[in-house]
Amino acid sequence: MSDSPKSVPIRPVPAEAEADVGLYEIRKKIYPRAVTGRFARWSWGMVYATQIVFYGLPWLAWNDRQAVLFDIAARKFYIFGIVLWPQDVIYLALLLIIAALSLFLFTAMAGRLWCGYACPQTVYTQIFLWVERKIEGDRNVRIVLDRQPMSSAKFGKKAAKHGIWMAISLWTGLTFVGYFTPLRPLLAAIPGNLGGWETFWILFYGVATYGNAGYLREQVCKYMCPYARFQSVMFDQDTLVITYDTARGEPRGARSRKAHPRATGLGDCVECSICVQVCPTGIDIRDGLQYDCIGCAACIDGCNQVMDRMGYARGLIRYTTENALAKGYDNATMWKRVFRVRTLVYTGLLATIVAAVGVSLHLREALKVDVIRDRAALARETVPGVIENVYRLQIMNTGEAPRRISIAVDGVPGMKVAGVELPIAIAGASTLLVPLRVQAPAEAGKPGATRIEFVIAAVDDAKIMRREKSTFLFPR
Repeated sequence: MSDSPKSVPIRPVPAEAEADVGLYEIRKKIYPRAVTGRFARWSWGMVYATQIVFYGLPWLAWNDRQAVLFDIAARKFYIFGIVLWPQDVIYLALLLIIAALSLFLFTAMAGRLWCGYACPQTVYTQIFLWVERKIEGDRNVRIVLDRQPMSSAKFGKKAAKHGIWMAISLWTGLTFVGYFTPLRPLLAAIPGNLGGWETFWILFYGVATYGNAGYLREQVCKYMCPYARFQSVMFDQDTLVITYDTARGEPRGARSRKAHPRATGLGDCVECSICVQVCPTGIDIRDGLQYDCIGCAACIDGCNQVMDRMGYARGLIRYTTENALAKGYDNATMWKRVFRVRTLVYTGLLATIVAAVGVSLHLREALKVDVIRDRAALARETVPGVIENVYRLQIMNTGEAPRRISIAVDGVPGMKVAGVELPIAIAGASTLLVPLRVQAPAEAGKPGATRIEFVIAAVDDAKIMRREKSTFLFPR
């Protein structure tokens, strides 16, 4: 008798028993419905405000130059009357800290306010959706149009929509590059004399705007944006979030406008799904707070319109806190808990840093000076009884007004500056390397290093003066 295992015949599985298992959810296109209301007006107000600033700033002039210009090639950032240099990188760090604290504060107080009203992804998606509605119609019309076979009318609408999207995207890319290359010369260089890097970044930013706002839309917010993932750690039970009042709305169900919900045993939710139809990310807020929610409050406006038609009180979907909903707080108690220790600390830190930056910019030195000793010739006797040291002064005029600069030196009796014609002219927002010699009587100091101080002052403004320490060598 053999000990080998018996073979088991393999039987084919019927085709109807097979099942495909997808690792990724297939995206279903979202057709957000147009909505009006208080939060929609706020949203469009932010669209206008942000785009007026973004598109308008490069056209403003200041002191015969572009008012806001980040000239990377010259390593100068112009922001109206302020010129920032590489040495001012501390202001970039402070700006990032202010942005982070602002994000923490707004999120701790009222959730994703940035995402819902000011994020470029939200703003441009809203602009692109407006164009789409104007050309193709509102939600139901667009759904029917996309299901229809291609025709000349459908092709014309699609071509017009995408043409306008491309125009907006390219103008956005051009404006973005205009912050780094002066916008007027940039426009004058189109199309023949445009540089390679300018062309690349205009197309790159334009394609990114077209793809993100025209196609990816909610996928950027749901899958690509890291803020959606870590926002929950900045929320707590006293954070204002968009919430569906389950106790008031359930059980939900359709009914006549004349029927009182309590008589039918139903809650105030009429199962109209307007809150889902107006949502740009396609979620159902009635399922609770979700990371997909960008806080645009379109569902609040949509639900309030339905409540008005039904004759019910507004606020079935509203901004409230978890504690207020669970414990029945009134508005005064809720807002008192919104302004809690956490948000007050964020506000205090933010106000302190903003004030410090403002004071620092106001007190910023108009002249910056670096003193470098010439190490090739430490000290020498030029004529009997006169010792000479050689220096190089790197003078930076941080303002845009030209200056005439005087240079003096203190620390040793009889010491004077030689080898340079004073005063020195220096243009606005520029640097100047000044080689010079300092001479002192041999008997005025002891052998070795002696502390001295350069005094650099503006001839036309006595308030502008810098004192920089250095050393003077007397030979042994």
